Amino acid sequence: MMDPCFFGYGSLVNRRTHDYGQARPARVTGWRRAWRKNPVLERCILTVVPGAQDYVEGLIAAVPGADWAALDAREHLYARHDVSHLIGEGPEPGHVRSEVAIYAADPKVFRPPVAADVVLLSYIDVVAQGFLSEFGPEGVDHFFGATEGWEVSVLDDRCAPVYPRHQRLAEEETALVDAALSRLGVRIVAA
Repeated sequence: MMDPCFFGYGSLVNRRTHDYGQARPARVTGWRRAWRKNPVLERCILTVVPGAQDYVEGLIAAVPGADWAALDAREHLYARHDVSHLIGEGPEPGHVRSEVAIYAADPKVFRPPVAADVVLLSYIDVVAQGFLSEFGPEGVDHFFGATEGWEVSVLDDRCAPVYPRHQRLAEEETALVDAALSRLGVRIVAA
């Protein structure tokens, strides 16, 4: 029997943030990325919401021995959903033989953001770095262009990263992120 898999669409796309070695690029249909805010949390989180005509690129990776404990702890704000029937590998949708789960925040608890809500720049950097590594500049463009909720403010915490799995970016990677945020007209606020 094959190990079940997770589908990562945010920081889990960046292989430097985890040690799931059997990761490969994939796509899930029927979902789209979105920033969401829980009134109790200080900042917004990246999640997926249903979107019939949408798709999300990301990484699919095996969870050895179906040991979900560490991943569930990391993704504790989310619930797992079976998307096995919606996964495609590579540019064309296809079929995967193992169980595949995606983590999504509860829409009853998390609301769309407003301008005063913040997202960490250190988190955006990690996600963009992962997409650049896996999908090239087009993947980074798709991440920024296909994610809803950019009304948020972005907290510039690069000098003192708050995100626990932050990564060091090369100058070119930083410039790519900064240019995308500028194109979107996102408000950057000092930490």
